Formats: sequence, structure tokens, C-alpha cells
Amino acid sequence: MSDDRFAALPAPPYYAVIFSSQRSEQDQAGYETTAARMVELVRAQPGFLGFESTRDGSGFGITAAYFDSEASIAAWRAQAEHAAARDLGHRLWYRRFELRVARVERAYGGPHKPSTHSASSA
Repeated sequence: MSDDRFAALPAPPYYAVIFSSQRSEQDQAGYETTAARMVELVRAQPGFLGFESTRDGSGFGITAAYFDSEASIAAWRAQAEHAAARDLGHRLWYRRFELRVARVERAYGGPHKPSTHSASSA
């Protein structure tokens, strides 16, 4: 698995919009087309920093989108195509969803670093 699924983000602070959802069985093709369009649109949105997203085989997914400010989040929410997609999601594509907005104060991590200690046999 490649590391390109991780968002390359600046040092905090910034904001995370965390969207958890359970997909319905309806309109898979329409959902996939619209999801791809939303990725295209949000990447062009001023203040957008990146995103990370995953969905399991049962249709449960989590997407974290990162923005530089609450104003940037509000502008994305007001974007017309995004508003129409949200409406379809609420009515058709999701059985349940939760959305949370958080200010990221600290962030750390990176690639796995192999241990420098060697195992000794007793």
C-alpha cells in the first residue's frame, strides 16, 4: 500500500472536517461520479489543504478534509455543486452520516522507522 493516501499538510493549526457515513445501496454509479467531482472541486477551493478517505466493504467510510480556516470551510459548504451533492447524499446515498469540525492543534507521525536495537537471543 502506498503512502500517497496521506495528506501532505502544513504545521498546525488548521481545521479538520471529519465526515463519517454509512452508504445506502442506492445509485452507486451516481455516487461515484459525484464523489469524483467533489474531489476535483474541493482541490480547487481556496484554503483547502488536503484529505484522507477510506470506505470498507460494508459501506462505512470516513473522510477527513483539511482547511486553513473556518472561513474556508464555510465557503466550501456554500459551494453550489457541493450543496447539491450534500442534498443527494442526505436523501439517497447515505443511511447515516455524522460530520464533525475540529481545530488541529498538534500533529505528528511519519513513515515507520525500523528499530535500531537488535534482538538478542538468550
